[in-house]
Amino acid sequence: MPMLDMPLAELKKFQGRNPCPPDMDQFWDASIAEMKRVDAKVELTPGPFSFAQAECFDLWFTGVGGARVHAKYLRPKTRAGKLPAILIFHGYTGSSGDWFDKLAWVAQGYCVAVLDCRGQGGLSEDTGSVKGNTHHGHIIRGLSEDSPEKLLFRSIYLDTAQLARVVMGFPEVDPTRVGATGGSQGGALTLACAALEPTVKFAAPVYPFLCDYQRVWEMDQAKDAYAELKSYFQKFDPRHEREQAIFTRLGYIDCQHLAKRIRARTLMAVGLMDSICPPSTQFAAYNKITAAKDLVIYPDFGHEGLPGLADRISAFMAEM
Repeated sequence: MPMLDMPLAELKKFQGRNPCPPDMDQFWDASIAEMKRVDAKVELTPGPFSFAQAECFDLWFTGVGGARVHAKYLRPKTRAGKLPAILIFHGYTGSSGDWFDKLAWVAQGYCVAVLDCRGQGGLSEDTGSVKGNTHHGHIIRGLSEDSPEKLLFRSIYLDTAQLARVVMGFPEVDPTRVGATGGSQGGALTLACAALEPTVKFAAPVYPFLCDYQRVWEMDQAKDAYAELKSYFQKFDPRHEREQAIFTRLGYIDCQHLAKRIRARTLMAVGLMDSICPPSTQFAAYNKITAAKDLVIYPDFGHEGLPGLADRISAFMAEM
């Protein structure tokens, strides 16, 4: 068959190229502790729509750095006992989207929370103040600062875990039956959420973004969603004199290095012709997951709709 990346046998063994910072675990342990100290000031206000089976709310909470973070929250109108919940994360630059497309989950008896990522297409605030170029996106936001704590995706990853904690605290939600899913950036945030909030039960990441930046660079795929990597080097390190240090700093927000923290049962989907998020970068994360896991492979598909996958994820989450 056609091949964009490594042969499948090599992908299944690949452990990634991007260096892992030596204090990775301490960094994220401290970050989680900071998040837990934040007074979330959770607020639920009625949403603009009313549906026969669903109650809709704008959910707001305060995240690290004082940002007010928004999510759409839906729950069944008729409830008997505590319900499972699903957390959904959107693609890069996107938003939580329309209310209507969450109703299938509500109809199956789930409470649903869909995050708006800071500084992207939704309502969440981006309160960060950093040096350097941010024109092309958020991977490089904060990369020129003295501390990795200023990396924007640190805050976004923590927002996913905080959303999980907020939803688990709602009286209608069974905190032992919370799952997470999303595609591309949403797939990366699914990995991050499950890594940083280990009580998340099931995780279904789809062709996750934000994995193995150095591999992306070495494959000459620093374009499209990863174009800002090339832009950063061109503007701030044109001779690559700090290349290793830059990739090590990016390692703090590399989902392959968070994956070992995941305890959720995981179902991941990858298209072997994915030129946006190369398959090897996704396998670098998948291969580090030590929890129960399964991989759905689409040999002829790229970063696109994957036939039958929504049904597969629905059936997977129903096992919670």
